[in-house]
Amino acid sequence: QVQLVESGGGSVQAGGSLRLSCTGSGYTISRYCMGWFRQAPGEEREKVATIYTDALSTTYADSVKGRFAISQDNAKNTLVLQMNSLKPEDTAMYYCAATARPYGCHSASPYEYDYWGQGTQVTVSS
Repeated sequence: QVQLVESGGGSVQAGGSLRLSCTGSGYTISRYCMGWFRQAPGEEREKVATIYTDALSTTYADSVKGRFAISQDNAKNTLVLQMNSLKPEDTAMYYCAATARPYGCHSASPYEYDYWGQGTQVTVSS
């Protein structure tokens, strides 16, 4: 019943920008904890950014601070990740994640999230 669908991935040169979106169905994103994670081949899934249920606070991995911005468009039930100044090391599959609870947000562990999208590929060339 709960579905999350990512979009907006693609290929871009280093220094470029991409805007990822995650649209929820059977789930109101503003009422729960949400985040973006990424996973490169042979690597573990890692937190990119998280956002509180009502967008009161956000967190970012050190590697993306100052370059990425997470936000929510509640009218469209969509989570957004704006990625600027992209680097080759940003290349990965990016996943949208959500909890089934409206508290305990900003976890960096993927095991704390209950729902996941299928992922959208981001490739940054040097």
